[in-house]
Parts: sequence; structure tokens; C-alpha cells
Amino acid sequence: MSVLWLQLRRYLMRWFLGSSIIVFFMLHVMSPPSSLFSWQFIHNLERDLYDLRLNVAAASVVDDRVIIVDIDEKSLAEIGRWPWNRQILSQLVDRLFIDYEIDLLGLDIAFPEADNSSGWSQLEVLANTLLKDQDGFLAQLPEIKKQLDYDQQFADSLHHRRVVLGFSFATLESRMENVQAGLLPEPLLTAEEVRLLPLKYESANGYIANLPLLQANALGAGHFNVSPDVDGVVRRVPMLQAYQGDLYESLSLAMARVILGEPTIELGLEKGSGGYHRLEFLQLGARKIPVDAYLRTLIPFRGPQGSFPYLSASDVLKQRVSDPQLLKDKIVLLGTTAQGLLDLRTTPVATVYPGVEIHANLLAGILDHQLMDQPAYIVGMEWIILVLSGVLLLFLLSLLSPLWATVNTVLLVTGIVWFNVMVWEQLNLVLPLAATLLMILSLFLFSMSYGYFIESSHKRAMAHLFGQYVPPELVDEMSRDPSSFNMRGENRDMTVLFSDVRGFTTISEGLEPQELSELMNEFLTPMTRIIHEQRGTIDKYMGDAIMAFWGAPLRDEKHARHALDAAMGMVQTLEAMQPQFKARGWPEIKVGVGLNSGPMNVGNMGSQFRIAYTVMGDAVNLGSRLEGLTKQYGVQIIASETTVAAVPEYAFRELDRVRVKGKDLPVVIYEPLGARDHLTESVISELVLYETALTHYREQHWELARQLLLQLREQSPERLLYSIYLERIDYFSHNPPGEDWDGVYTFTTK
Repeated sequence: MSVLWLQLRRYLMRWFLGSSIIVFFMLHVMSPPSSLFSWQFIHNLERDLYDLRLNVAAASVVDDRVIIVDIDEKSLAEIGRWPWNRQILSQLVDRLFIDYEIDLLGLDIAFPEADNSSGWSQLEVLANTLLKDQDGFLAQLPEIKKQLDYDQQFADSLHHRRVVLGFSFATLESRMENVQAGLLPEPLLTAEEVRLLPLKYESANGYIANLPLLQANALGAGHFNVSPDVDGVVRRVPMLQAYQGDLYESLSLAMARVILGEPTIELGLEKGSGGYHRLEFLQLGARKIPVDAYLRTLIPFRGPQGSFPYLSASDVLKQRVSDPQLLKDKIVLLGTTAQGLLDLRTTPVATVYPGVEIHANLLAGILDHQLMDQPAYIVGMEWIILVLSGVLLLFLLSLLSPLWATVNTVLLVTGIVWFNVMVWEQLNLVLPLAATLLMILSLFLFSMSYGYFIESSHKRAMAHLFGQYVPPELVDEMSRDPSSFNMRGENRDMTVLFSDVRGFTTISEGLEPQELSELMNEFLTPMTRIIHEQRGTIDKYMGDAIMAFWGAPLRDEKHARHALDAAMGMVQTLEAMQPQFKARGWPEIKVGVGLNSGPMNVGNMGSQFRIAYTVMGDAVNLGSRLEGLTKQYGVQIIASETTVAAVPEYAFRELDRVRVKGKDLPVVIYEPLGARDHLTESVISELVLYETALTHYREQHWELARQLLLQLREQSPERLLYSIYLERIDYFSHNPPGEDWDGVYTFTTK
């Protein structure tokens, strides 16, 4: 009964803690952005996820319905620095409407001040003062005005044409408070009309508009303000912005009204129970323009800069547009990308993005019914998804193993992301994602941690107990799945390594006990590290000797290659350590390493007093014998034929065919040389010559073998192997072995 109660208590504790995580995120979803339970880090992630979806869903196709005539660096270099005089601008407007036959022109530029660059204002002063009695001068004044009144020329170019001017509101963030320059257009809604509606909006405290003369001759005007989020990234534009209670439309909205021939806009007020009401969209004919609580619309970016065709203003003025049909009957936005004109923004699709293309994106989105929406009911959808996915995941995580819990968590995340993307693409709805994903991650991490720290305590205790006498790799495997692991003996194909220090007795006699201990620590630590790096298991240390094996407890299909890499690494590392040993007054250390692969018995072996995880068998004994042969042949590593066969990518030098003590069958032994593709030409040529000599030796062509071996010994006098075979040839020349000789050399000692 107590065990059942303990399990029930753990189960209830898991559900209580998991439910607390769900409630934490529910409070965030249900709370207003500035409230106590609204978490800023979730809002930050939400913005990042929105940007990611926006970039993934970008159309990446250039929309040539809207052409951007760009006052770029090229135009400034050719025409002159900004502001240009209005005569140039009137010529530009005439070019667009007369020569290129555009349909509509929107100006992402405001003209709040008169253009006095022609000197006309000074002439007017003279006409009213010093030259007021000069009848000839006064008679020519009207004609002079036509030539020098650039503002009038610009206004005339706007008259009776489909031109929408732009203007800007001054806000607290812009640090231009109470600026009033130019004349605002008629508001879309007056303060009296707005006062009767339940609206929230962004208010301005000043404006930079256009000259009354220009405003009177244009078809309309719209503001080109944007509304950056708290991270400084522009994702929204206020469709309607307030000044002294009046509401004014944006540039893109004003242009859309002209294109669609819709003189009025209806307010889409959604009403609900409990007195709920909110403006959720603007009705422009058959089109709905979704807005948020502050009358802002998400910008439907088509992609990075260049999603609309750009033409340099100087090319338009000088009639250098290669394809005039590109502009015919098109919508044109006049704006700038020049660095010094300060109309570059940070957006989700680029850190430097022209403001004029923001309005092009909005205009195209309005015309295509492709504006993203976040209606009030989205909060309810997010809340339902959050609760359902949280409860489902908490239930699954309490029942499933870690592997299946991970699989189901991944599937749940995939399903939620897929649904979110489908809603985005098919319904143009921006469904929040950050809170749900963070909740799923939190529940998953909580479940894994709870399972590890609470429910797996007995497993970890068992692993700790066995860890006192088995290798760390085995402890890790047992901890992951104790039920599927046993330490009973079994036969496996494995590789064993034996390493021994040459002349250890002499070395130990020449050192004090403390120095000898330090030397062994300095030697064994890097050797052990190399073995572990190559996935090997240390079986035991025997004084100066090391025994290790590959293929257990973790199965390893490349056990022979890993063992051979470890042996080569041990020799190379020891060679690099010799200067350090010499500096400390220690003798030079050389090792012999024996490698053999084959079937071995591995498992717990010992008695009730002492037990160890080790390997046994004939293949193990042969590995030990091969280590002992290294000093006989003057090499540091000897590998058996079974190890060589398992590592075809390595090159080897065949040393001999031998019959070791305790075994009747002979074995071919080899010295590893390194990877085949890394051998030098000199090593390859020496190896070919040696193999030829060895063939002659085994065919009892003693003189031929002798000549080749003498040549080899002259090239490499330090190699003991050649001298061994020359001594044997001298013996066999006088004592022939007979025709049935198999070339095997028998060792009678270990």
C-alpha cells in the first residue's frame, strides 16, 4: 500500500507542477501587453517568429504594377544635391505622365516650404518697391513669373493629374514637437465624428505637410509615417493617424482609394457581448483592410529590397528608360534610397530598407487582398491551442519513455507549426506561436528533469554502485536503460590491445619511488586519454602495462580501426613527450604494442570477493604474445592478420609468419605504416623492394633475397628486421630447411 501511495504522490506532484507551467503561459496569453503577467521575453520571441514566417512566406517575385522612381545616389550626382528646385520636379512629373503615360503618382516626399532658388521672390519685392514705376518691367513681369515661379510650375504639373502627395506627422519619438509646416489635407474623419466612436489611435503633435498651392492642385494626400515596434523594427503602418482629434489616412490608403475609385471608407466595428466593441478593419469597397487596436496594419513585405522595379529619377528625367512600356498605365511612387536623405528603415526583411518600398508593399497588399490580420478572437484561439496541447503533452509525458516522449513532443510541435503556417498562408491570420512553443519546451524539459532527478534515482544509485568497478562507458549505458543491460559473459568479435614499457625494470631501479610514481602518472594519463578518445575500454593497468579492448560494452563495428588508431596515437604522443621527460631528468620511454582481433569472451568475471568486467580467450592471449614480439623485431606496434584484414585503408609491412608459444597454428604479423593515401614515395618503394625480398626468402632463393636485404639495410640501417632476415639466410644457406618448409618461425618463449 505504501508503494502505491508513493507512486500516486509522484504522479500527482508531476501533474501539479506541469499544470503550474501551463497556467503560467495561460496568464501571459490572457493579459494585456503592459500588465503584470505579460512577459516581455515571450513578446520578443513572438516578434522573431513573426519575422521568420514573413521571410519564409515571401513571394520572391517582382511586382511590376508599382514602379519606384528612385532619387538615388546616381540621381543626386547627375542632377545635384537635394532638394532639387521645383522646376526639375515639374519636368519629372511631366515626363512620367506625358512621355511615359503613367496612371497614378504617389510622392513619398513633402514640400512644406516655398522654392526661392529662381530669385522670383526678390523680383516680386523689387516690383513693389524700387521698380514699381518701371512700366516696361511691370509689363514683362507675368511672363517672367511663368519662367521663375517654380512652385507654380510644379503645381501646374500636378493639376488635373492623378497625383497623391505625401506628408509626415511629428511624434514624441521624432523629437519634432509642435512643428506645423505646410497645409494638411482634409481629414478622413473629423474630431467630432471620431469622438462618437470607440477608437484608439496614435496621435501626433505636429506635422510637415505641403504648400497650400501644391495641396490645392493634387488629387489627395496621405501620411507616410511608420510605427516601429519596441525593438526598432518597422512591421506596421498606421492606416489612420490622429492630429488634434482628426484622423488622416496613410499614403498607401489614399492611393488605393484613387485606384479603386472608392471615395469613402467604412469603419468595421466588431461588437460582442458585454459591451465589447473594437475597430478591426477598414472597409474599402469589397476590400477589408485589417487594423489592430491602434489602427495599424501589418506590412505585407513581398521580400527584400527590389521586390518592385526601381528606376533612377535621373534616367526618367533624361528619357533613358530602356523600356518605356514598363511605366505605361502603372502606379509610380517617387521616393529615395540615398543614404543622406534619411528614409531608410529597419524591417523584418532587411536591416536597411527604403521607406518608399514599405508603401509599395502596403499598396500591393491592399490591391491583392493580402494583408495579414490579428483579430481579437485570435487570443481565444491561442488560449485553446495552448491549453489543449499542454494537457495532452503533460498526459503523454507522464506515461511514455524518454524516447517516445521526445518523439511525441516533436510531432506535437510539428503539428502546431504546420497548423500555424496553414492559417497564415490560407487565411492571412497571424496566430501567435511563441507562448505555445515555450510552454511545450518547458513541459518537456520539466518532464525529463523530473524523470531524471526523482523517478530515476534508483537507476542512478545502481549505476553508482556498479561504477565502482566497471568502466565509465558501461555506467553510462546502464544509466540510460538498466533493464536491457546485463553483465553476463558473451562472445563478441572484438580487438584487444596490450602495451608495455621497454626496459621498465632498469627505469624503475634508477628512480626514487616518488619520481617513478610521477613518471607513470605522466605516461599513463595521455595513453588512457587516447584510448578513450578512440572508444576503447581500459581493462586494467599492470604496473607499466596497459590492457584495453574495443567492441564492449558498447558495440563498435570499427573496433579494429579504432584500436589501431589508438596504438598509432600512443606511439606518436609518447614520442612528442620525450623532450618533457628529458627536461625533468627522466629516461627515454619506448613502448611495445600488440593488437589482435577475433572472438573473445567479455563480461563480469572473478569471484564473490572481487569481480571485474574483462575479456578472455585465445584471441586475447595472442594479443599479449604479439606485444612481447615487438622487441624481437625492433618495432613498436605489431598487429595480427585478423586486425590487418579489418583495416584495409591502412598500409602494413609484413614482418613474419610465426608460431607463438602456446599456439599450434601460425599467424602472420604486421607493422602498421599509416593510411595508404598518406604514404610517401620513398616508403612505398622500400616496401615494394622488401616484399620482393621476402618472396625470394620464402622460395629459398637465398642469394637473391640476400642482395635485396643488403640494399635495404644500407638504405635503412636502423631497421632491425633486415638484419634478422640476413642472419636467417646465413643459417639456411648452410642448413637448408627442406622442400616442405612453410616459412614459419617458431618462438619457444613468451
